[in-house]
Amino acid sequence: MTEEYKTSPYRRYRNDPEAGNSTRSYDEDDDEGSGPFNIVRTKRAPVDQLRRWRQAALVLNASRRFRYTLDLKKEEERKELIAKIRMHAQVIRAAVLFQAAGKGAAGKGLSVPGSAKLPSSPTRIGDFGISAEELVKGVAEKLKSNPEIGVSGDETDLIERKNAFGQTHIRERKGGRFVWEACRDTTLIILMVAAAASLALGIKTEGIKEGWYDGGSIAIAVFIVIIFTAVSDYKQSLQFQNLNEEKQNIQMEVVRGGRRVKISIFDIVVGDVIPLKIGDQVPADGLVISGHSLAIDESSMTGESKIVHKDPTRAPFLMSGCKVADGYGSMLVTSVGINTEWGLLMASISEDNGEETPLQVRLNGVATFIGMVGLVVAVAVLIILVIRFFTGNTQNPDGSVQFTAGRTSVGDAIDGFIQIFTVAVTIVVVAVPEGLPLAVTLTLAYSMRKMMADKALVRRLSACETMGSATTICSDKTGTLTLNQMTVVEAYACGEKIDPPDNKSVLSPRVISLLTESIAQNTTGSVFVPENARGASHESLLGGGALEISGSPTEKAILQWGLGMDFGAIRSDSVIIHAFPFNSEKKRGGVALKLSNSEIRVHWKGAAEIVLASCSSYIDANDNVVQMDEDKLSYFKKAIEDMATGSLRCVAIAYRMCEKETVPASDEELDSWQIPRKTSFCLRLLDPCRPGVREAVQLCTNAGVKVRMVTGDNLQTAKAIALECGILGSDADATEPNLIEGKTFRNLTETQRLEAADKISVMGRSSPNDKLLLVQALRKRGHVVAVTGDGTNDAPALHEADIGLAMGIQGTEVAKESSDIIILDDNFASVVKVVRWGRSVYANIQKFIQFQLTVNVAALIINVAAAVSSGNVPLNAVQLLWVNLIMDTLGALALATEPPTDHLMRRQPVGRSLKFSGSVPDCRGSLPSDCSLNPQFRGRSILNLEHDESGHAFRVRNTLIFNAFVFCQVFNEFNARKPDEINVWKGVTKNHLFMGIVALEVVLQVMIIFFLGKFASTVRLSWQLWLVSLAIAFVSWPLAAVGKLIPVQRGIWRLLYMEKSST
Repeated sequence: MTEEYKTSPYRRYRNDPEAGNSTRSYDEDDDEGSGPFNIVRTKRAPVDQLRRWRQAALVLNASRRFRYTLDLKKEEERKELIAKIRMHAQVIRAAVLFQAAGKGAAGKGLSVPGSAKLPSSPTRIGDFGISAEELVKGVAEKLKSNPEIGVSGDETDLIERKNAFGQTHIRERKGGRFVWEACRDTTLIILMVAAAASLALGIKTEGIKEGWYDGGSIAIAVFIVIIFTAVSDYKQSLQFQNLNEEKQNIQMEVVRGGRRVKISIFDIVVGDVIPLKIGDQVPADGLVISGHSLAIDESSMTGESKIVHKDPTRAPFLMSGCKVADGYGSMLVTSVGINTEWGLLMASISEDNGEETPLQVRLNGVATFIGMVGLVVAVAVLIILVIRFFTGNTQNPDGSVQFTAGRTSVGDAIDGFIQIFTVAVTIVVVAVPEGLPLAVTLTLAYSMRKMMADKALVRRLSACETMGSATTICSDKTGTLTLNQMTVVEAYACGEKIDPPDNKSVLSPRVISLLTESIAQNTTGSVFVPENARGASHESLLGGGALEISGSPTEKAILQWGLGMDFGAIRSDSVIIHAFPFNSEKKRGGVALKLSNSEIRVHWKGAAEIVLASCSSYIDANDNVVQMDEDKLSYFKKAIEDMATGSLRCVAIAYRMCEKETVPASDEELDSWQIPRKTSFCLRLLDPCRPGVREAVQLCTNAGVKVRMVTGDNLQTAKAIALECGILGSDADATEPNLIEGKTFRNLTETQRLEAADKISVMGRSSPNDKLLLVQALRKRGHVVAVTGDGTNDAPALHEADIGLAMGIQGTEVAKESSDIIILDDNFASVVKVVRWGRSVYANIQKFIQFQLTVNVAALIINVAAAVSSGNVPLNAVQLLWVNLIMDTLGALALATEPPTDHLMRRQPVGRSLKFSGSVPDCRGSLPSDCSLNPQFRGRSILNLEHDESGHAFRVRNTLIFNAFVFCQVFNEFNARKPDEINVWKGVTKNHLFMGIVALEVVLQVMIIFFLGKFASTVRLSWQLWLVSLAIAFVSWPLAAVGKLIPVQRGIWRLLYMEKSST
């Protein structure tokens, strides 16, 4: 095997002279600064950096806070276990090779390790009575399958196979731990202990009938918070589980009853025949039936990047989970699911799909900052209240002193201290915004679920978020901007144009024979004709829909054009001795055939101008092989250029005879044989633009996102499509460097590439490495780059980009695994929808931050002011827990699940800056909440309660403060919906979840005031006081409108959001 094949072809490009130099020599954006929460990109963040921010965060419930982040301990254990398994496999492999080498050396009287070689073409060895060629047929026969037509596909047969040999199952995540994880909140545990102590003291001093209220109320409130939290987390987990199942659900092509059908990887059974091509994942363990230059990347199993050449004779065994690195072929499935090597490996390691996002990390920093402030406030409140209590400056509602030295019993003193301590701990619960980072996960989960409906499958959480800050999209042409539905509309043969293109009667028998041979053998597609339809004309087969053509759109178009030719006779009259599979860098693919008369004929197919450049002759109208002169060469070049200008893809077919003496005799030499090429025939394929793609490109332009086309097609074809879909405004824009060829770009110096990258709108005839170079240059220029790709060789660019977008229909499994998001319908309009949802993530988090900060600031101000002034806090532990429930769980559900609006696509992208710019955050919305504190100071006179009993007046005052405070938060939820718009009611009725949560909060608040007085320490309010509560809350709307008119660029807001400028 040559050096070229020692590594996977999607790694090989680095040494390809045609691809240019792409060595990455910068890590600017990976320098995240000194702050532990200052991480711009988590896609390839070092483990030490991820561990540092976890250690720096102030966390009340680590199991819940870090549930959807990468479990670093499990990840280390997983890597160690995989390394052990791979080492075990290598030891066995080394032992086998050592034995084989020893036997070979013993036969020759030598003792040099590694000197033995296996026979190149194994025949029957020993008395086993079977050769390698007979192995597949024998196994297939035992499995009641057929290497040509596969299993029957009958439902009963499939069920029997699953029962006999097993099936691939999706591993379900274990549930039922959410209640336990919710209980592990440090502050909730402290509250439960305090509640238990208060309950015991209360029952002891006042009896069970009256003594259980204080401690029991706190315990019930904590229980309700735990249940709400657990249910919310469980629902969120289900969304992630469904998305993970969707990610694992690979669609594979199998042959059943002679027909190629697409099925889920989980429906594959033992005995299935599976076609394999470059970029596919081997879905099960099995045997190679046939293979042409079939090379497998087994690094997922062995840990080595060296690929292994597979064929039915020398190396027929395939392992599940490996990737097809080169070539094509077919396999017979011998084991599936847990019975495969990959299944055993996956069963041995714990699954961890967690991943933190940059925004999640930064908001952990925000939560830590606010939490530290809240912790200081809580300690201050605790100290103040304890000092006031034990110095006799704290009074009961009836005016009596709560503690008198020497008179107050020890039990009452302890009970008083427990109440103070409980309030201080509850302030910590409210002050530490535990729900802030979790809101990111919630809005990402919601967005991911909705994006599935918009034909986008998110593989990495961070991509959903990063897509909202994308500044440029590098898109493929074929299948993304175009329909990828190709038909042959023009054909040139014998030096002349064929009109109409399917009029093959004008071609000589010799040309027909050569074309049939090339189309039938130099293809990865297939044509299926049902038994009952064989013998019918191809026109009637096509018209009746009985004919099934499979393969890539280009292959299908050529096969359809060639219908009527006798493919079967050609395939039986020749055998492929070597294949050079189509390569997106070389833009061509070929086969060498051995005919029944022992002649060797080579056929090539690929990009017209590239194949034409290798041709030295052509067949003329008189069926003669004529030397290609300059005039004819110019004629063909002009024809190709005219085709490309008309938005058409040009494919050339070439052949040449080959002397038998030039064909390698051994299999090893044949593997590295570079087959020659000579005469040509040209086809013109039409692939129209997708409907709506022009509008989608315009939408991106309006949103400040530049769309660039990067295609392997002819530059003129790319230009025509770019003009049609709006990437280029006019012919005047179609000049260098706006319009550039891949070769020209790769030959620029690094400095020149950086200058040109910003201006490029269309890159034609680009190799996958040119795309990689462009991505690197754009990222160096500070862009957030999204890249689409479908081929195996696109994997490096997809991996390098900030957001890699793989195509779900035409994309290979290698491309999909390197991507962050899979576009299920291959449509550029779906890419734009992903941008929209990404921006929605930022907008929703901004809303939730505004709402939560308002509640935090207001709750802290009210309790601190009351504690300092009177020694009492108006909001007790139960009330604060209810406020915390509104703020964290219900608030996140209401605000983090707002659907995106068209307004989002009229903003400029945030780029690499993670700031939330705009107006003054409505912490001013906390002022109405703070106004609710007024009754704390002159409550009896303001509320006209001077003639009421002091204890009742105290409870009415505190109930009013509590009621007004809660309604301030309800009203403020509407303000938070539109943080940069005056009209906060716009579209509110369309969000049924938001309206439902607001209604639930109002109903529960009314129930607390009217029916749960003992539980929440409240009393019923008169209708006048209800109006007062609503009036105080209503003030938040006009005040918020004024606040939104004041722009803010720097200051405390930047500190809170950990803004990282892109300077």
